[in-house]
Amino acid sequence: MRFLTAGESHGPSLTAILEGMPAGLSIDRDKLNLHLARRQKGYGSGGRMRIEKDAIQITGGVMNSKTTGGPISLIIPNIDYGSWHDRDIPPMTIPRPGHADLTGTIKYGYSDLRLSLERASARETAARVAVGALCSQFLELFCIKIGCYVVRIGDIEASIPEEMPYAQRFQGAELDELRCPVPEAAEAMRILIGEIMQQKDTLGGIFEVVALGIPPGLGSHVHWDRRLDSLLMWSVGSIHAIKGVEIGPAFENASKPGSEVHDEIFVDAEENLVRRSNNAGGFEGGITTGQPIVIRAAMKPISTVLNPRRSVELVTGEAAETVYERSDFCAVPRAAVVGEAMVAFTLTNSLLEKTGGDSIDEVGERVARLRRANLQDIDLDNTTWRFGFDSE
Repeated sequence: MRFLTAGESHGPSLTAILEGMPAGLSIDRDKLNLHLARRQKGYGSGGRMRIEKDAIQITGGVMNSKTTGGPISLIIPNIDYGSWHDRDIPPMTIPRPGHADLTGTIKYGYSDLRLSLERASARETAARVAVGALCSQFLELFCIKIGCYVVRIGDIEASIPEEMPYAQRFQGAELDELRCPVPEAAEAMRILIGEIMQQKDTLGGIFEVVALGIPPGLGSHVHWDRRLDSLLMWSVGSIHAIKGVEIGPAFENASKPGSEVHDEIFVDAEENLVRRSNNAGGFEGGITTGQPIVIRAAMKPISTVLNPRRSVELVTGEAAETVYERSDFCAVPRAAVVGEAMVAFTLTNSLLEKTGGDSIDEVGERVARLRRANLQDIDLDNTTWRFGFDSE
């Protein structure tokens, strides 16, 4: 599978084209729009989210509410375009630190910094969420559920009890405007964001995306570019302002001895091979273990702040201060939903790579035949053998 997005922040619309979805998937348009609405929520969001009422238009690849197997074309109109299309745009000549204003202009030779801003804007993530929402509907057919929640805003961290089920974390996140499943921490985060808004500043944080019901055996250890944990880190790390991604508690594990990190293997009464911990975040050797996939992402504070930052007027070469562009104060809750979408796409792609199939029925038959982490599915010779390499 692959997808492309097109469009600018203040252009007429965003477009996404998703290629590789099998035929026969029933599409619930209301669920697609629900995911777009989730992306728009979050305390600390800027004024743009009060303008846009995102809704998906499907213009190809879906007929009579079912996928055809052809490329799927998704369009999300930009309501704000109506306020800009007939205006003369003043020149933008002072780059904002932390944005792509300067780097994009250097790379592409733009005559105005706004040409970088328009495409580099996180408005593009609405198209990603549309793609991820389609993929989530595919994964749900195979009892795969993906959810997200915020674990840190600034220096406020949510202490989530290890025994709290993921389903409860997902539910708690959906009920809170900061997507934090711990009410006490959510309230502290809310107060902190309010203080930052008064200070005309911004905040970053950390969110988690968790996938449940993933079968073992997805990904590969034999090629660097097919390690599924690496692909997930790449896809989540591609989101605007994400500067760090880890699988499970990777950085915490780095300070521990191996005896405290590696997930021991046991056999239960049904001869399933099980783990009593998940320090590996659902992966061994780039391949899924069948445990929950846990991805943590760190988002830097939004670069556009009301307090001007020092920069340079590129026309004159003189020192200058940045001019404020409308933006969020804290976008971590919204970024978590984008992370969920990117994980949904990446896992859908991996599952289809493993099973193949041009229709949902074919994929379903092949998923049912996948090997599981069970003694009966593992066929070992238990005999002596030799490497037999032809080295002479």
